[in-house]
Amino acid sequence: MIQPAITGSGLFTPENIITNDELVVAFNAYADRINSENADAIASGDVEPVPQSSAEFIVSASGIEQRYVMDKTGVLDPNRMFPNLKARSDEEPSIMAEMAVDAINKALAKAGRDASEVDLVICAASNHERAYPAVAVEIQSLIGAGGFAFDMNVACSSATFGIQAAADMVRSGSVKCAIVVNPEICSAHLEWRDRDCHFIFGDVATAVVIEPDANAKGAHFTIHGTRCATEFSNNIRNNNGFLRRTRNQMEDRRDMQFMQNGRKVFKEVLPMVSAHILGHLKDEGWGADSLKRLWLHQANKTMNDFIGKKVLGRTPEEGEQPNILQDYANTSSAGSIIAFSKYSDDMQPGDRGVICSFGAGYSVGSVLIERA
Repeated sequence: MIQPAITGSGLFTPENIITNDELVVAFNAYADRINSENADAIASGDVEPVPQSSAEFIVSASGIEQRYVMDKTGVLDPNRMFPNLKARSDEEPSIMAEMAVDAINKALAKAGRDASEVDLVICAASNHERAYPAVAVEIQSLIGAGGFAFDMNVACSSATFGIQAAADMVRSGSVKCAIVVNPEICSAHLEWRDRDCHFIFGDVATAVVIEPDANAKGAHFTIHGTRCATEFSNNIRNNNGFLRRTRNQMEDRRDMQFMQNGRKVFKEVLPMVSAHILGHLKDEGWGADSLKRLWLHQANKTMNDFIGKKVLGRTPEEGEQPNILQDYANTSSAGSIIAFSKYSDDMQPGDRGVICSFGAGYSVGSVLIERA
């Protein structure tokens, strides 16, 4: 059996930053307008007022301080509160594909590979720009890769599920050089008008190159094991889709954007993820004390602190469990790969780590790697 490895990673970061302070000004202006328009109904108790937000509330609830987005003007317009992205013709590259190509080119450069050597592209993301043709096939064409390509959606776990799929094909010999890319335009499916979640997401794209360990041209990470699991839950949900018009539901509806029962997610996902990682380590014969780093899904600092402590059996030391969500916010499937891309170059031969993502589904995926 061929041994797969991650030989390169890349990161595309949008130019636009929205700070918590900027976000709060826009949200509170929106709240003031809605509350003014509904003043009589609020006074009679028929309508609940929209509560104010604050930068302190956002940091306390999530650890997020800012986020990168593809467009900030629409998000910060109290009369709009969602991105303003220009429509593109069918002949133009899609926004997701453009983001993906940037991240892929950086990953290929790090791996010392040319796109012509790639024979698999998996576009793994929580939301895709269209139903078909697959964005992955468009990306394959734009970079000049061969082989085949397909889209994958397992929400926030899409990256690790994609890595397992690519690694399995490398192991079998059916693929020689794979790209798993995660272009996430989370700002477009976030409900920016909901105080409980308006701060959660940002936009980004990440990519990794996966090929046989023996073919690596430089420092790389051997993939010793991958494991995925799912368990159905409605606690993180988005009801939008192509059947929407068949139900006469084209109006602006709250359940057609990101929805989350945060308390239930905390209670149910944290034990699931911790047990998943510990079980994977045990079956692979790895002790938690052998881990140099945990690159976890970047949804919430409290969640990561809990998982890190549960897995390691102690509070993680500085650098053992790097967080990037304070700068990027939650970027769905890309979060753990951002952390890996930014905090892996210092790893020494023999150092071990776990890439883990978790989210809607519920889904959880883990990848055990060692610096070679």
